[in-house]
Amino acid sequence: MATFYNVNIKEIKQETANAVSVVFSIPENLITEFSYTAGQYITIEKEINGEAVRRAYSICSTPKSGEIRVAIKAVENGVFSTYATTDLKVGDEVKISTPEGRFLLNPEAKKNYIAFAAGSGITPILSMVKSVLEHEPTSTFTLIYGNKSVEDTIFYDELLALNSKYEHFNLEFVCSRERQENMLFGRIDKPFTNFFIKNKYKDISFDAAFLCGPEAMINTVSETLKEAGFSNENIHFELFTVSEDENAKDEIKEGTSEITVLLDDEETTFTMTQTDNILAASLRNDLDPPYSCQGGVCSSCLAKVTEGKAVMVKNTILTDGEVEEGLILTCQAHPTTSKISIDFDDV
Repeated sequence: MATFYNVNIKEIKQETANAVSVVFSIPENLITEFSYTAGQYITIEKEINGEAVRRAYSICSTPKSGEIRVAIKAVENGVFSTYATTDLKVGDEVKISTPEGRFLLNPEAKKNYIAFAAGSGITPILSMVKSVLEHEPTSTFTLIYGNKSVEDTIFYDELLALNSKYEHFNLEFVCSRERQENMLFGRIDKPFTNFFIKNKYKDISFDAAFLCGPEAMINTVSETLKEAGFSNENIHFELFTVSEDENAKDEIKEGTSEITVLLDDEETTFTMTQTDNILAASLRNDLDPPYSCQGGVCSSCLAKVTEGKAVMVKNTILTDGEVEEGLILTCQAHPTTSKISIDFDDV
C-alpha cells in the first residue's frame, strides 16, 4: 500500500500550451522510499476549494536521474489538471504517494523495444525510452508517437534531441490535424502499425511492445501486433480510460450488502447498496483506503475479496488468474452477495 508524504514543488516547466511538467523536492531521508521503475506512477493529493483531490500521474524522469518529474495535461472539467496547469506554483506543498504501478520496463541488454503512445500517454513511455537509451547501448527503442499537431506534442524538442544523440533510438511522429515534413499524417491505426513493423522496421525483431493512450488505439495496435506474431506476454499497455463491461453491470442489483473491510489491521462493518462501488462506500463510512484515479486505470485501490462475491464494471489491469484469486479494483467493484469481506492489507 502506497504511503503519502508532504513535499514541495521544486520546478514547473511549460511543455505545451496546456501541459506542464512538475518536479518535486524529495527530502534526503525519503529518497529510498521514492525509488521507482520506468513506467510507474505517483498519486498527488491537493486540497482544492476545500476538498482533497487525488490524481495519478506517470513519472517521466528516469530512476537514475535523481528526480521525480510528472507531466500534467489540462483536460476538460479536470479539477486537478486545470489547477495544476494554471494555479500551482513553485514552493507549494502537496501530498504525493510512493511510486506504484504495473506498467514496467526494466532495461535488458540486447533487447529491441517498440512503443506506441498518443497525447499524454508519452509520459511513462519517455521514462522507458531514456532508461533504455542511457543505460543499454546494445538495445534499441522505436517510438511511434501520435498527436493532433506539433504544438500539442509534449516533449517534442526533448525527443528530437534524444533522436539526434542516440543512434539506437528510432522516432516517428504521427499528426492527425496538420501536415508536417518528416511526419506521417493521420492516426495510429492498423495500417500505420503494420507499416512500421512489417515495412520500415521489418529488419528489427522486437522483444516487447509498450502502449499508452486511448483505449481504441491500444485495442487496435494490440490486435495488429498479435496478428503479426507478438505474444500477449510481450504486449504491455496502460490506458487513459476504460470502457464498461455490460455483462458485469447486468449482475448488479438494487439490493444491499453487509460489508466487512479489513484496513490497517482494523475491521469495520457497515451496510452498503450494491449499486454503489466498494471504494466510494468505504470513503463515505470514514475509512481511508488507498485510491487514486477512481477510473479503473491504475491499481492503487487494489483489495481482495475473502468472503462473498463482487463484480467489476471496468478492468484491464488484473489478469484472469488474479480475479480468480479474489483481487478487485475497489473503485470498480460492486458486491453481489448479501455479505462480503474485503481485505486491503493482504494484497
